[in-house]
Amino acid sequence: MRIKVTKTRDIDLPSYSHEGDSGADLINAGEDAILKAGERKLFPAGIKVAIPRGYEIQVRSRSGLAIKRGLLVLNSPGTIDAGYRGEIGVILFNTSGENVEIKKGMKIAQAVLQKVEEIQWEETGRLPDTTRGSGGFGSTG
Repeated sequence: MRIKVTKTRDIDLPSYSHEGDSGADLINAGEDAILKAGERKLFPAGIKVAIPRGYEIQVRSRSGLAIKRGLLVLNSPGTIDAGYRGEIGVILFNTSGENVEIKKGMKIAQAVLQKVEEIQWEETGRLPDTTRGSGGFGSTG
């Protein structure tokens, strides 16, 4: 799907590392920074996008950064709505016990285009029964 994009900084557009990947790599388009242990910080991705109605872009953690450096996208997946036209930002959280350097141009997250349906709420007095019922967290073992 073609998505209109505008650069807000002098960076490369997001790209896929391998053919068939679902996530395009977002980079830190800001200055080099140190993300301290236990700290969260917003990093600019350097782009604005025009997402078609009925779609969203989800911003997700990169598995390599998560396992090797303890870096996670804090509100993962982050949602970029179709109507948003500002610069994309990535909230990184350092779960490790060490400071991590985030360099300009470093791959920091993935962007995944997802189709979404708008909910049409239908109020009712009773929901259909299921075998699970109202069993919540941990109820299935």
